[in-house]
Amino acid sequence: MRPIELLLLFLDLLMFTILAIPGLRAVHGAGYLAPITVLVAAIQVLIEGPRWQMDPAYVLAGLFCLVWWLQNHLPTGGVIGQLIANRFVTGLLIGLGVIGLVAAIGLPMALPVFHFPRPSGPYQIGTVTYDWVDTGRHELFSTDPSSRRELMVQIWYPAEENSSTVHAPYMPDAGQLSPDLARVLHLPASTFGYWKYVTTNAAPSVPVATDQASYPVLVYLSGMNGFRQSSTFQVQELVSHGYIVAAVDQPYAAAGVVFADGHQIDGWTRDQMQPLINQSLTAAEPAPIVNSQPLPDGIIPYFARDVSFTFDQLAALNRADPQGILTGRLDLQHLGIFGISLGAMVAGEAAHLDPRIKASLMMDAAMPADVVQAGLRQPSMWITRDAGSMRLERERSGGWSETDIAETLTSMRAVFGGKTVPGTGYYVQIPGMFHINFTDAPYWSPLFPRLGLTGPIDAQRGFDIVNAYSVAFFDQHLKGRPTALLDKPPEHYPEVIFERH
Repeated sequence: MRPIELLLLFLDLLMFTILAIPGLRAVHGAGYLAPITVLVAAIQVLIEGPRWQMDPAYVLAGLFCLVWWLQNHLPTGGVIGQLIANRFVTGLLIGLGVIGLVAAIGLPMALPVFHFPRPSGPYQIGTVTYDWVDTGRHELFSTDPSSRRELMVQIWYPAEENSSTVHAPYMPDAGQLSPDLARVLHLPASTFGYWKYVTTNAAPSVPVATDQASYPVLVYLSGMNGFRQSSTFQVQELVSHGYIVAAVDQPYAAAGVVFADGHQIDGWTRDQMQPLINQSLTAAEPAPIVNSQPLPDGIIPYFARDVSFTFDQLAALNRADPQGILTGRLDLQHLGIFGISLGAMVAGEAAHLDPRIKASLMMDAAMPADVVQAGLRQPSMWITRDAGSMRLERERSGGWSETDIAETLTSMRAVFGGKTVPGTGYYVQIPGMFHINFTDAPYWSPLFPRLGLTGPIDAQRGFDIVNAYSVAFFDQHLKGRPTALLDKPPEHYPEVIFERH
């Protein structure tokens, strides 16, 4: 929790104790505590910003101040004074106060304004966002014939040392996107609006670090109903080690996308999108149709074209960045891609179709049928978990049928084992991971493990393993820096099951 939030909760608790124990009311200075508590609540709202998780704390500050005033300024013989003195009423008020305090403390702890640890690399981080329109491609999901495919792309890059205390928000459009994100987890619409207060380790629009002329470029793709910031733990780690990462919001696949002019596209639901994804994994007849267009190969190739368009835009940015930050700083001869879930499927497809991609990292997802058939020409890594961890996830939080498990593991292994260039395929299993352990989700709430949403592995341990293998893979195949982590079973991560082809 934030500092003034903690102070307010402490004052609420102290105020409750004074009101509940008559002997404490006579303590010198106790009379000032009630207005001070209300003042701190107002200061917290003004400085740190309000969020609904703190509503019980705000209400308690006002109620405790009111009760204190009534106790000290109304005549004891009056009706209200007699009620307050009544033992039953006093007990009821104390009980309600306890319930209120539990809510006041529990809600902000369950959904905290969380923090990202400082990445381990030597670089500081900058970030800037672009709104790009593919004027040559109609938006498949739109019935408007003039609509064009539009992407929001957030670029993270190694930054110069700077004294800026301004940190970029985790999700600047959290208020608008909260209903879309909450819908995915079947939570109230306002649940994640407070993410606008969560900050990253990046500073907005600062100069690029100058110790290298240019930096290898990676494209990141999130899962279905995800968002471009959903693996910030991994993006920031890679950037701190000298990579530029372009994180892409893919409209209709993402939970929601807010564009530069303020208009918003809400994502399709899993039920709407899944048949189109399945068609890319195992083709069936008749092919699904979207706005009168049949998709015999499913939706994955369409999303893969977003990646190629992003590369084209990055090349234009490298020639002349309209924001004057990244011109000439992108090493487009060393391009990589990584993604989770649907993003991993699209990453595999893009690596199959676009020869500009020199290294591909896919996490916890089945591979499209054409990728399984043709294989991948570039070095590729899969980070996933064992079937037992998938079954445990199904037991605790649902999903992952035996068919899903078999399709995911079999298709990844088919490409890894037989369809990658010998010596450049890597298969990394991390037992105890659940699907959302590959995203920032463990930071969102400490209750997730108790609810069975995250796996039994320590969340930070899982992040450390994913980050270590991500950096090692791209370092070896984009920077030419061999690493022992990719040569033999790991000593530092004995729980990892590592294979190389």
